[in-house]
Amino acid sequence: MGTKYWQEFLIPYHQAVDEIVLKFSSLKEQYEKIGEYSPIESVYGRVKSVASILEKINKYGVDIEALEETIQDIAGIRIMCQFEADIYEVVELIRKRTNCDMEVVKVKDYLSEAKASGYKSYHLIIRYPVFCMSGSQSVLVEIQIRTLAMNFWSVIEHSLNYKYKENIPEEIKERLINAANAVNEVDREMASIREEIQSAQRLFGLKSSLVTSILDNIGHLYKLNHGEKASRYEKIFDDLFAQEDLIQLILLRKELESEVNLIESEV
Repeated sequence: MGTKYWQEFLIPYHQAVDEIVLKFSSLKEQYEKIGEYSPIESVYGRVKSVASILEKINKYGVDIEALEETIQDIAGIRIMCQFEADIYEVVELIRKRTNCDMEVVKVKDYLSEAKASGYKSYHLIIRYPVFCMSGSQSVLVEIQIRTLAMNFWSVIEHSLNYKYKENIPEEIKERLINAANAVNEVDREMASIREEIQSAQRLFGLKSSLVTSILDNIGHLYKLNHGEKASRYEKIFDDLFAQEDLIQLILLRKELESEVNLIESEV
């Protein structure tokens, strides 16, 4: 099997990863646009290299004819969440798409029962439809969902497994388990102040949205050749922003929107 074979073989996997990353990124943006907390912090995707696939084929004696069904993580998606509770919300978002584009075929819950190494995460294998030059087909995609703290630990463990060819010395294994326990404690502490953190994030999001809208409308006034009004509103905005008066900023945005709409209707 030459380079051309593998390039063609991996095309649907690359397409699946690109589409799924885009869909989850879009979901995150939708939450933010309506001022809601998003259970999705970030999302990444990757397709296994040919070298990694061949390594698995040799290691597990995979029949090349059954490659697509046997190696289920050729396409991989990793979704990071701020809190452990968010992970289950993301799982539900995926399950709701079962009859649409993400059929769940296997679940590995390492949150309820962590691996002996200390590894925690929630894995789903989904079947995802893609439409390529050669026609339509479905591919298996592994989705890993974990907190930011879990991901930090996992990346370190993965690097060590690679270095020691999955034979990590006992002393380092023990230290990894201790680190995993510390990560679990961090997640528990963050969960205990989740409401406080989310409230602060919503407040920041509201302020950011207000500032963007106000400045856009002031800029629009300049474009409509109402520089004097725009300059006056800039001064008002600067004062309110310095005072961190959100109520008055909300009222200013409303006033600016009305002003711009009125001027545009007269043009």
